[in-house]
Amino acid sequence: MGSAHSTPLDVLAIAAHRDDVEQTCGGTLLKMSQKGQRTGVLDLTRGEMGTRGTAADREGEANEAARLMGVTWREALDIPDGRVENTWINRLKVARVIRRTRPRVVILPYWKGRHPDHYTCSILGYEACFLAGLKKLDIAKKLREEGMQTQQPEDALAPHRPFKIVYATLYYDVRPSFVVDISDQFEMRFAALMAYRSQFEDQQEGSGLFPAHQEIRDRVHSMARFYGMLAGVKYAEPFLQKEVGLVEDLLSVPVQSI
Repeated sequence: MGSAHSTPLDVLAIAAHRDDVEQTCGGTLLKMSQKGQRTGVLDLTRGEMGTRGTAADREGEANEAARLMGVTWREALDIPDGRVENTWINRLKVARVIRRTRPRVVILPYWKGRHPDHYTCSILGYEACFLAGLKKLDIAKKLREEGMQTQQPEDALAPHRPFKIVYATLYYDVRPSFVVDISDQFEMRFAALMAYRSQFEDQQEGSGLFPAHQEIRDRVHSMARFYGMLAGVKYAEPFLQKEVGLVEDLLSVPVQSI
C-alpha cells in the first residue's frame, strides 16, 4: 500500500518483520490515527523465512492489518528475513524512507531482545534517522555506488530528521518511560494482529513453535492489562525514551501516586 507522497507522516513505526508493530505498538498507531494523525509502517523484511506462509501471504495480511490500524502508508524493504544487519547500504535504504515520509515521531524496537533482527533494527533505525538529516549526503548517489538502481524522484528530497524517537519495549522486560492508554483500541489492535492468519490461525504446520489462538489472546490481553495497571488504565502499550521528560505544570502530570 506504499507510495510516494508529499504529505509528511506524523508517526512512522519501523520494525524488522511484518506483524511486529501489531504486537508492540498497533494500538498506539490506531489511537494516533483516530486523533487525525498520519501514521505509517516500514517493515525491513518481507517474511520469506517464516515457518508458516509466504512473503506474498504476509504482504496481503500486512495491508489488511494496516487498514485496521488506520495506517495511511506502509512499505517493506528487501532486507533478507532473519538477516537484518546494520550495514551502510541498509542505513541508506532506511534513511531514504525517512526523507520520503518525513515523520515527526519514529517508533523503533527496544535495543535489547531475544531476536537479533529486533535489536539490530533498533540501532539501524536510529543511525538511519541521523543519516537522513545530513545535508551533504546524496543518498541516491551513494546507493548507486553500492550497485542499486535509484530513479525515484523522491531521492532528491531535502534532508530530514524526526523530532522524537521512542522505543516500543513490549518484547523486552524493562520499565517503560511511559505507556499509551489503548483501552478503546485494544480489540481492533488484536484484530489487526489476527489479520496474519498464516501465522496465528490454529494449524498443524509449526504447531510445536506457535501458540494456539486462544493462548495468543490470553498473552496479548495479559501484557496489555499489566502495562495498563502501571498507569491506572485498562490496557496500555509500553515505550521508552532516552531523553529526560519535560513538565510545565505539576498539576497536569497524569497517573496518581498513592
